[in-house]
Amino acid sequence: MYTFPFELDDFQKDACEHINNGKSVVVCAPTGAGKTVIAQHAIHRALEEGKRIFYTTPLKALSNQKYYDFGEKYGQDKVGLLTGDTSINRNGQIVVMTTEVFRNMLYGTNFGSVTDNMKDVKYVVLDEVHYMNDEQRGTVWEESIIYCPTNVQIIALSATVANARELTDWINTVHSKTELVDTDFRPVPLRFYYFDSSQPAKLLPLLTPSGQLNNKIKPEKRLYGRKFQNKKSYVKDVIRNLQANDMLPAIYFTFSRKKCDEQMEKCASLDLITKGERARIQQFIDEYIAENSHLYNNKHIEYLLCGVASHHAGLLPAWKNLVEKLFQKGLIKVVFATETLAAGINMPARSTVISSASKRTDSGHRMLTASEFLQMSGRAGRRGMDEIGYVTIVGTQFQSPEEVAELVLSDANPLESRFSPSYSMVLNLLQRFSLDEAKELILKSFGYFSSGTRLQPLLKQYEINEREREERAFACVHKISDEEFLKYDKLRHLYVQNRQTYKKICKQEQSKKRPLSAEVLAFKDSNKALLEQLHSYPCDNCNRYKKHAKNLEVLARIDIRQAKLKKEMERQKDIFWNKFLSHRAVLIDFGYLHNDYPTDCGITTSQIRSENELFLAEIIFSNVLDNLTPSQLAAVICAVTTEDLRIDIPYLPMSQTVRKTLNLIRNIRRKIEKVQSRHNVDSPMYINPYFSSLIELWVEGAEWETITEQVDMGEGDIVRSFKRVVDVLRQFTTIENVPEALAFTAREAIEKIMREPVDVD
Repeated sequence: MYTFPFELDDFQKDACEHINNGKSVVVCAPTGAGKTVIAQHAIHRALEEGKRIFYTTPLKALSNQKYYDFGEKYGQDKVGLLTGDTSINRNGQIVVMTTEVFRNMLYGTNFGSVTDNMKDVKYVVLDEVHYMNDEQRGTVWEESIIYCPTNVQIIALSATVANARELTDWINTVHSKTELVDTDFRPVPLRFYYFDSSQPAKLLPLLTPSGQLNNKIKPEKRLYGRKFQNKKSYVKDVIRNLQANDMLPAIYFTFSRKKCDEQMEKCASLDLITKGERARIQQFIDEYIAENSHLYNNKHIEYLLCGVASHHAGLLPAWKNLVEKLFQKGLIKVVFATETLAAGINMPARSTVISSASKRTDSGHRMLTASEFLQMSGRAGRRGMDEIGYVTIVGTQFQSPEEVAELVLSDANPLESRFSPSYSMVLNLLQRFSLDEAKELILKSFGYFSSGTRLQPLLKQYEINEREREERAFACVHKISDEEFLKYDKLRHLYVQNRQTYKKICKQEQSKKRPLSAEVLAFKDSNKALLEQLHSYPCDNCNRYKKHAKNLEVLARIDIRQAKLKKEMERQKDIFWNKFLSHRAVLIDFGYLHNDYPTDCGITTSQIRSENELFLAEIIFSNVLDNLTPSQLAAVICAVTTEDLRIDIPYLPMSQTVRKTLNLIRNIRRKIEKVQSRHNVDSPMYINPYFSSLIELWVEGAEWETITEQVDMGEGDIVRSFKRVVDVLRQFTTIENVPEALAFTAREAIEKIMREPVDVD
């Protein structure tokens, strides 16, 4: 075993031993427990054996960070980087990449053959594998594990999840021999505090030594209307308490970008840093801005010099990088961040503050999930620097202290499958496998494997209904079967109905003073015979008749419920395969599949990576993008890659050509929507020209200040939307069957978009 310059914890030793024995491993441990050491062990083995190792992460920022870390540790010549827009030393021994890139490699389409891609690869690290829970991108992890060659050892690193054993059993089934190393060990234990606004001069321990809620904590008063809008902010009190108790540096989590900035501004007046630290911050900023001149006039510089900063997606990537570096050096004392910072970025702190144990959603406030809370609280406590990590939860009116205590004591949530077939998946699988083989692969998904868990509520209800059926079992004293009873019941209803009919006829004939006809008299006699037949049944004078009838009525309703449940369980079992077949049906209708093999259009679509690959392919093949200038092409692609935004943005006029092109694309969307609707496919198609005019200006050479003046929105959001355009335009230059003129325009547009600050990671 490779020797580290420190003693490994037991769980690290166990994981390294499994790797040495040629097994895959799932390592499930709290944030900050030291999972990276296990990946480093695999890296050392790969280097010693002359083999290669892929290190995958969910975020491009994380991939960049790991690339630089590994470059310093093992030498730049040995390390490569592959993200959507970067390719450095792709044949290196250690290649860092986003999980999407790894998945695409395993499809063996526009990334070259699988054999070439995986040549000499012995290990694959899937960092942050709990991202399988991610609504939008979770399916990528499942595909990566299913398609990964079985001779490659998987090292899956995950934060604490409730069903780690189930995940391990699944990998064991679909890939190769896999061991679970599951620990709740934290090298730096956490201590929990509560900020009660009625006692602002101190932090109260959340729990008593016996694990009960501290009864000195009072719930926050409910405020309404204007009082709520004007409520006092206690952020300065919280930070003062942390400073007084030597609990800084801290990450202060809040769920609004605006609040991050506001809280940073409020705390700038606190005396958090020394003169020496201020001088060091100034020197570091000067050196950093010399290399990133676009940050020269950043309005947040003055706050850095007070030892506070904000960190959220609305900020420029280079600025966030500066904040991270200063925080890692201990020069920034408080970072006000959104929860996205909890996702793996290396920013350890002594304390974390969680501004609320509930968060606002479209349907009102809800409590944080146990996993969300663990991700954020797990940032507290720096290994080798702190003996204790501190977590402070701020009291709000949307949560009770009891709910907070329950959350702190909760176990992590289970991983849930987000597996969802897409057009690209259907085309890629059918390019390499028959329909039956594709079905086998789909049925290997974690979603299908864990369908037992997903079906539990339905099965439970089914059992409840069955128990009710047993309890309803009716013991007839006359030993009459249910079938016989129903026959009697049917005759009884018929007799009652006939008797009423006979009475009506009699009344009618009497009013007309006419004698009853022979047919009516025959009808009377037949009904009399029916009555005698009823008398022959013991049910006829049984005092339990009504109870028996009611019982059978309820049982019939239970049968209907059970039939519906059975149908739903079957649907849930086959939900992934049915989705696959629905997408396949749409592709057949559009001529992208013939005899279950992709046509030329289908092969192009299989190489596209977007929300709805078919939509983008139809746009390409409709020729509406031909003859556009680079700026117009960028503006159009920007509209079809921008998701629906929750905020209102003023309409900014774009060129007439862009507007006309988007109208033509709306017709394409309508055509696809009709076919998707027919086959029950729900795959989004966006046409949101929020940033189209901005990117048009940018490609035409406008200054960054001109762009940001147009709209009141975070610079980071604008950069991200521009980079999404670059990602799609870059695909135009690599995928098959794209007109050469369009590929040429796309290259020109990329070149003009990728200038500072857009090109800075």
